[in-house]
Amino acid sequence: MRKTLSILFMTLLPVLPSVPSQAAGALVHTPYEDPKVVFDFYFDDPRKINSALYWIRSYMNPLTESPYDMAPEFMHIVVVLHGTELVTVATKNYEKYKDAVDRMRYYAQLGVDFRVCNLAAHDFGYRVQDFQDFIKVIPSAITELGYWQQQGYALIAPRIMDKQFSIEEIR
Repeated sequence: MRKTLSILFMTLLPVLPSVPSQAAGALVHTPYEDPKVVFDFYFDDPRKINSALYWIRSYMNPLTESPYDMAPEFMHIVVVLHGTELVTVATKNYEKYKDAVDRMRYYAQLGVDFRVCNLAAHDFGYRVQDFQDFIKVIPSAITELGYWQQQGYALIAPRIMDKQFSIEEIR
């Protein structure tokens, strides 16, 4: 039976009409509304905060542009820091992490709520007054993440990987 089907397929193959493949995808505008998200920042290297902040930008920018035209101050975005990246928002480390802190301050001015886990801060030897003025210190990151999810916020936990190839190399 298998041999018969194989012969039939090989016989019909040359006479089947060729179907051109589609040359392009389609842009779809998902009907986004009332954005509510909590970002879980927990990184093994504080420098990964720079890449993680692009996740916030990638979340906000499409929503502020047409066809959505949402105002940033009406987006509900919470960022919970509880890994090594929390050292970036300690005031004593400002010069070392200036670019990241300035970007976070900009997002905070747009309404993004940055929160640091007090348990993790304690592990690093930090007190509430050791952090930048736009930081809120919360009792526990895990409890906080659970709270926001119970309020209907989507959880996004950025995966930050080390770039091994340039786009040109793999395109």
